[in-house]
Amino acid sequence: MDVTVTDSTETPLRVWVVSDGRTGIENQGLGLVEALGALRPVELTIKRVGWRGGLGALPWWLNLAPLPGLTPGSDIAPPWPDIWIAAGRATLPLSLRMRRWSKGQTFVVQLQDPRVPAGAFDLVIPPKHDRLQGDNVLPIIGAPHRVTPDRLAADFARFENVLAPLPHPRVAVLIGGKSKAFGLSQERAAAMAHEIELPILQEGGSVMVTFSRRTPEDAKALITARLRHLPGMIWDGQGENPYFAFLAAADYVLVTEESTNMTTEAASTGKPVFILKMEGESLKFRLYHEELERLGAARPFGGAFHSWTYEPLTETARAAAELLRRYDARTGNG
Repeated sequence: MDVTVTDSTETPLRVWVVSDGRTGIENQGLGLVEALGALRPVELTIKRVGWRGGLGALPWWLNLAPLPGLTPGSDIAPPWPDIWIAAGRATLPLSLRMRRWSKGQTFVVQLQDPRVPAGAFDLVIPPKHDRLQGDNVLPIIGAPHRVTPDRLAADFARFENVLAPLPHPRVAVLIGGKSKAFGLSQERAAAMAHEIELPILQEGGSVMVTFSRRTPEDAKALITARLRHLPGMIWDGQGENPYFAFLAAADYVLVTEESTNMTTEAASTGKPVFILKMEGESLKFRLYHEELERLGAARPFGGAFHSWTYEPLTETARAAAELLRRYDARTGNG
């Protein structure tokens, strides 16, 4: 899929965003490219890779000849891009060889912690809470994303007839689900729904609820049943996704603690962000939430809403600017 992000007479940078196609992973790369496009003309190509048989489950170092192992439609072939931006375990066998395949012409960027030596890439952009360091490592708070004021305004306009009449305070509720460190049982889902319901009833506000693909179906059904009597909108996954419109319309944002993506996106709005407790513990996520608290962006949810102000996170723009600086230095354009 090819998209020109900016129009200009200047020759655009050819950029590939490579992932296994999962929305949360792919959107990190797309957000970074969109931020790049605000600085330099960009021609974007989206690549969604798959692996034949059990190759995708193998450690990267056992996938010795990756190109023949790709599924049809992966379309990883020359001419190679100027900049390769990849995220996720599925891309590692390719990212690790891209500099050799391109004879050093492609600037290789890997998002998240690749769990391989960072020197194999031109730039690694992991979450700060992964505590990865190195000369070619650019740690950022959270993850790259696609939240911008323009995107929020445009998405709100599409749902304005539904969302504008909702009573204040409008509360966006972003529910994730099971991860390596966290879970969401029916018991926790019931307690979470109760924690959300009470202050809405007390303040006369409304809810705008969305679930992730990781939300267990029983937890999703329970939360929906417990909150559907409140004014608002609960997205059932059908039709156009109102996620960005919810962020735009919200006075407050509630987000479950296990999602770096959703928390970072919420903290990029400048609106008060409350963290909903899940089942489980994670040192990395505790460090991440403590960093957000230090910056004034987020606080644990204690069953009541209150307002405060802070500078919205602009980490995606910062990462794009640093990527471009390093690319220019490498190619002699700086």
